[in-house]
Amino acid sequence: MTNNTIAGEKFRAGLVQMCSGRTVDANVTAAVALIREAAAGRAQYVQTPEVTTLMELDRERLFAACQPEEGNEALAAFQSVAHALRIWLHIGSIPVRVTPDKLANRSFLISPAGEIAARYDKIHMFDVELANGESYRESENYKAGEEAVIAATPWGGLGLTICYDLRFPYLFRALAHGGASLLAVPAAFTRTTGEAHWHTLLRSRAIEAQCFVLAAAQGGQHEHGRSTYGHSVIISPWGEVLAEGGTEPGVVFADIDLGQVAQVRARVPSLRHDRSFTVTTQAMTAPVES
Repeated sequence: MTNNTIAGEKFRAGLVQMCSGRTVDANVTAAVALIREAAAGRAQYVQTPEVTTLMELDRERLFAACQPEEGNEALAAFQSVAHALRIWLHIGSIPVRVTPDKLANRSFLISPAGEIAARYDKIHMFDVELANGESYRESENYKAGEEAVIAATPWGGLGLTICYDLRFPYLFRALAHGGASLLAVPAAFTRTTGEAHWHTLLRSRAIEAQCFVLAAAQGGQHEHGRSTYGHSVIISPWGEVLAEGGTEPGVVFADIDLGQVAQVRARVPSLRHDRSFTVTTQAMTAPVES
């Protein structure tokens, strides 16, 4: 058992980077080993990436491998390890069956008692055609979430998001206004979009929301044939990269001091300066004389 003492606003975060494949049991085994490594490194909060338990593009195989939340064997295993290690364990997401023909891309925050403290269903579906020919239609298999979630932790509010949510800044602004000091972005960014946008978007969300951002990622060449970017990263409310991984599985650590959130918000009080406004379109109604 790992005894991770909670001390006020300071804690150690550990991000688990994975290269999940097409077999749930193998992915759970790999995740648990890295979670144990994070706990051994004194992490009190441990986050895994999006689709921790399964990276699968074939619909038939995907649905055959997915269980509902109730009785979910992978989730039960994660609850057990969180309890054994006495850590806050954030499973970035698990595909869970919610109807006969739809899944939820669902994130779980598990307490040191092994209890589910919060859950979040990914709101924004990744339906895109990339220039390199890759096509993704997340909405064909997944039901979009409808509720933004802030989880209470011993250190402050944790805003829950998943991967493609990162491109929608209004969600992060709302989480900050709702009381979040920490923002979680477990992800499986493609290599193409990751190389172009991953760091820029994450630093932007941290700066705009004036929160710490913690983003555990999938990285590498997956069994289903596609590649993800990796580079799990922890960013301060000032936009500084505190820790970053590479492209291989492993654990990224950083010590977090939530006192920095108040300092940054006092230094640049932009959250207090939000205003409502209207948008108009103005057209020139007469020629401009020269």
